[in-house]
Amino acid sequence: MSVRCGLRPGVFEVHVNGQFREVVLRSSDTLLHALRDLGLTGAKPGCENGDCGACTVLLDGVPVHACLTLGVEAVGHSVTTAEGLVDSPIRQAFIDYWAIQCGYCTPGFVVVCHALVTQCKEPTDEQIKEWLQPNLCRCTGYQEIKDAVHAVLRHSTQTTQGGDKE
Repeated sequence: MSVRCGLRPGVFEVHVNGQFREVVLRSSDTLLHALRDLGLTGAKPGCENGDCGACTVLLDGVPVHACLTLGVEAVGHSVTTAEGLVDSPIRQAFIDYWAIQCGYCTPGFVVVCHALVTQCKEPTDEQIKEWLQPNLCRCTGYQEIKDAVHAVLRHSTQTTQGGDKE
């Protein structure tokens, strides 16, 4: 039997949501499909060409589209999915500010918004818009998502200044 290059699977160890997990990958398998093979369904297969952001995950803290990232590219790096952000304040803010509708795009937005509030302590409205741009939502007008981001940033600022007023 002959094996064509890139079609023969191998077992790789990937650091996902704080745990090392073994996954069987071919060189052409996307990170999105590898995560779903691990039972992590937060990253959604939307467009599968990088246009919608439903598959957004963090790779070493940086938002990436898992549909465009090869699974083997995650080896040696830390992957965080929406499931790994259970304690992130942005999740509760999405609920509190009704930043969800049908829910399909929500995990991708939660991931990118978590990265935003983690990396940018005082972003401008233009920076927030820029961060949200790679993710599409057909149901909301984005205002609720922006409100959730602002709420987390306000809470973070008040907490660091010693006055948790919410």
